[in-house]
Amino acid sequence: MDKELQSLLYQQWSNGACRGYVIRAMENCDFSPDDIKRVVSELHYVFDTCGIEEAETHYQNSPY
Repeated sequence: MDKELQSLLYQQWSNGACRGYVIRAMENCDFSPDDIKRVVSELHYVFDTCGIEEAETHYQNSPY
C-alpha cells in the first residue's frame, strides 16, 4: 500500500480536528458566532458521553 494512502487511512482520531470541521462547516453556512459556540460546547459534552462506535451508528441511522 502507498505510504501516503496508508497514512490517510490510519490517521489518529482527534476531537479538536472534529471540532474544527464542525466550526468550519457552520461558518460556511453562515451560522452565528453564538450558535457556533453553543454547538462546540455541546460537542465537548457529547465527546465525553458518547463513544466513536455509538456516534458512527447514530450518523448511519440519521436522516442526514
